[in-house]
Amino acid sequence: MAVYLDYNATTPIDPRVLEAMMPALEEQFGNPASTTHERGRMAADLADMARDQISSILGRSGHDVIFTSGATEANNMVISTYGLENSRFHEILVGATEHKSILETANHMRREFGLTARTVPVDSNGVTDLVQLEKMLSDNVELVSIMAANSETGVIQPIEHIAKLVHGHGALLHCDVTQAVGKIPFDANKMDIDIATMSSHKIYGPKGCGAIVATREARRQLKPIIFGGGQENNMRSGTLNVPAIVGFGRACEIAIGDGLDDVPRQRALRDDLEKQMIASIDDVTVNGVDAERLPNTSNMRIGGALADAVIVNSPGVEISTGSACSSSAMEPSHVLLAMGLDRTAADESIRMSLGRQTTQDEIDLAVSEIAMAAKFVRKKESEIPERMV
Repeated sequence: MAVYLDYNATTPIDPRVLEAMMPALEEQFGNPASTTHERGRMAADLADMARDQISSILGRSGHDVIFTSGATEANNMVISTYGLENSRFHEILVGATEHKSILETANHMRREFGLTARTVPVDSNGVTDLVQLEKMLSDNVELVSIMAANSETGVIQPIEHIAKLVHGHGALLHCDVTQAVGKIPFDANKMDIDIATMSSHKIYGPKGCGAIVATREARRQLKPIIFGGGQENNMRSGTLNVPAIVGFGRACEIAIGDGLDDVPRQRALRDDLEKQMIASIDDVTVNGVDAERLPNTSNMRIGGALADAVIVNSPGVEISTGSACSSSAMEPSHVLLAMGLDRTAADESIRMSLGRQTTQDEIDLAVSEIAMAAKFVRKKESEIPERMV
């Protein structure tokens, strides 16, 4: 089996999570909207228990949770509903290195509804330019969307500082916390985040489940984008996916507990991975190295070797060129371009992300195979004759 180093794309379900889900898949299979009978009430109780578990990872209340199919839907709901409500009178600001579900939704709202959506630049390490953010803020800004940590580089944003700037102008702060929760201690109350969005499958829970966790003020301003039976207090219609919700809740409970205990080990393995890569391969640089980063994530450029070619020639290692939602695109990473890398440098960059199951032996094997692949790719690329002008 290949060495899996793509945990930021998705994680395997924790066996404890699967165990918690089984009753909701078998005997407790009722529809939580059918509260006229016992099975429906049991399903509703399971969902409410999960709300408390999910909100606890952010230091919030279960009443703040709106279930979605994942962070992508949650991000779409936040950006599109604020855009529809305020496109004529106000504007939103989004970070340059946000997930595509933020950037593309903002672009759509700009094209179709005339929303004023401006992009907040980042520095060469991928950290939000706070000076520029402060200049861009005004009383016309309704919402600012800055993610907690980037999935491609692992760069962590100074959310507390950003929140002070945003709230100083009366705007709300939306934060995609998908990559941060379960990897670093996180308190949305302390950071003063108004709206957080997240996904289950990034923290060893099942796919197909996510949440918006928002303050009462922020929830009042949100508008649904899915209509029907009026579930989730009319915010998101559709029968709740109770088994996945139960798994999501249990995954959060584990992450709050012993999940964070593994962070020092992952950081040590990540640091060793980078040291070995730099020692084994010429011209390797770590993107975002001078910023605070997630303990499990490394984005490295191998000069003179296209990342796609290195990955193809490293079949024993499962890695990626960036976010799983955009790595299949032909364009280079928008995250790395926003950090000032040129197209060539971005195309030569790979992302490796570690998890609870990652071992030292796997790191050693991965470095060995990637080093051989980089050497092979460089040799092949050097043999390609220059094109005639």
